[in-house]
Amino acid sequence: MPPAPALSRSRLPSFPLEFYGADLRVPLVSGEQVRYVNLDCAASPPCLRAAHDAVQRALPWYGSVNRGAGYASEVSTRLLASSRAAIHAFAGARRDDAVVLTRNTTEALNLLASCLPADTAVVVFDAEHHANLLPWRGARCVQLPVPRRREQIVERAREALAALPARHRLLAVTGASNVTGELWPIEELCAMARRHGARVVVDAAQLAPHRAIDLAALGADWIALSAHKLYAPFGCGALIGRTDWLDAAPPWLAGGGAVRRVSRDAVEWTHGPARHEAGTPNLLGAAAFAAAGRTLEEAGWDAIETHESALLDQLLDGLRGLREVEVLSLWGPSAPRIGVVSFTVRGWEPALLSAALSAEYGIGVRDGAFCAHPLVAELVRDGGAHGRLPSALRASFGAASQPEDVSRLVAALREILTRGVRWQYVRREGRYVPERDPRAQPELGLPFAGSVARPCDQA
Repeated sequence: MPPAPALSRSRLPSFPLEFYGADLRVPLVSGEQVRYVNLDCAASPPCLRAAHDAVQRALPWYGSVNRGAGYASEVSTRLLASSRAAIHAFAGARRDDAVVLTRNTTEALNLLASCLPADTAVVVFDAEHHANLLPWRGARCVQLPVPRRREQIVERAREALAALPARHRLLAVTGASNVTGELWPIEELCAMARRHGARVVVDAAQLAPHRAIDLAALGADWIALSAHKLYAPFGCGALIGRTDWLDAAPPWLAGGGAVRRVSRDAVEWTHGPARHEAGTPNLLGAAAFAAAGRTLEEAGWDAIETHESALLDQLLDGLRGLREVEVLSLWGPSAPRIGVVSFTVRGWEPALLSAALSAEYGIGVRDGAFCAHPLVAELVRDGGAHGRLPSALRASFGAASQPEDVSRLVAALREILTRGVRWQYVRREGRYVPERDPRAQPELGLPFAGSVARPCDQA
């Protein structure tokens, strides 16, 4: 069985941050063990020790929140309130903005979609992650084509908003693409929307781990984000922003904590975040969320951006040296972007390459359509084969990543393109796996259930 994940520093001199799994060693099909390279940070980066420590500190005091009279309950209630305040500060929210705790960004955006006034029209680009594309389809939704020039974005959104006769209008837009990493002109979009009496919600799931978030300065009405993208994988997210639509809508969940009074045939709902947080809140997730945000701010956003920009340049330079590789981009190589790079490799299925990178080199990347099917279909020239979705490979990194991670990926790709894969692979449940895989799986206290399909990327 592979050894348990180690806790160590990320070995970045400018980042005195500690992450779990920094020295995790994984088995290869060859029988060797190597340090794991996590280049799937856009999906799930490693856990900050600060987030884990916040949970550890809270556990002995864990009790019912807002309801219990015991001392542990009082401590837990105060901890949730202070965590909510810290998340509010991390987002640069306005004094009257609410922080509604959710499971993740997807739930936050669905929650807001459930709170739209009856006469609301929504404008969204086809370039969005499904989390910011699908929730709006129940409303009057205008889906704009994928913009292939950055200077088109604001004008196309303006034209769409101006053409809508609805009383209420909402622009739903990402802060950074989860496919290409390219940054969207959020400040310009928010300013334009304000001039036309429209509101804006920003999907900040990818933006928040890489750039400082200042909701008040942006002028957006809401942002949605996930703590697990911020190195705090304890099941918490948030919708942060204006309260009027939230307080006027029926609760997202009906149950205890969301009410003022219940009789046999009537209910009086409360206002504020509690209105949409029925049930026992995720106290430990909120505490981890707050701790991760504070830790990243203390590390310094300028330092984080400088570090990630160096890794991005290193990766793009390495991929340019591989003639079979095409990097996906909406707006070309000069467009600003975070540490997310998707690419195709001529003559290779992305699923096979990602399987070989894992099994033969200990490198974790993502393959598929990244829960952004319309965008990937627009960017991948060859499209899907045999009825499958168009797909690509994605390498993504963050504050926990190292230059060695990028070097290993580029070297592994070069070796595969030169010599081919060294193991036999078979396709099962939509993905490739090593045939007769000799690698032992860690039990982690539970029996291993075998391969797991990825429904988001399957045809």
